Amino acid sequence: VTGLPIRHVGECFQRSNDTISRYFRKMVTIFASEPFYSKHVSPPFASSTTTVHPKIMWSHRFWLYFKDAIGAIDGSHIPTSPPLHDCAAYCNRK
Repeated sequence: VTGLPIRHVGECFQRSNDTISRYFRKMVTIFASEPFYSKHVSPPFASSTTTVHPKIMWSHRFWLYFKDAIGAIDGSHIPTSPPLHDCAAYCNRK
């Protein structure tokens, strides 16, 4: 959730990178397993466009990127990187 590398988390909790990595993989496996996932995760209906904010839905600028999205994670930043041939299109001032 914090976006910190394993090295920083290991320093914070005074554990090795291997231990942090091992327990992280265990937690991801638990969260993705069928009993937990089916009980606690409920994605919105893919055919429902009523949950999309009108500013996004009626904007040609935004709808291109959000038209096939079925949900979002609030308050989380997921680091990604585009393919090298598309990097110029994803430049940001920040």
